[in-house]
Amino acid sequence: MTVTEQLRRAVEEYGETRYQISKATGVPASVLSRFVANGQGLRSENMDKLCAYLGLELSAKKKAGEARKGR
Repeated sequence: MTVTEQLRRAVEEYGETRYQISKATGVPASVLSRFVANGQGLRSENMDKLCAYLGLELSAKKKAGEARKGR
């Protein structure tokens, strides 16, 4: 599942309306609605606001036995 899909799902399942999330985060309601409805992209600062509000954190997941490249 992509980051976009995870964020879209989190918005849908948060328990508040898109309007409430919009007002709390400062992300315009129209932008949030288009993002959830058809996956239209978000600016990184809007993604940051949504993730902070929804309690989401991006973290790397290393595959078992995989070494870091370039070191």
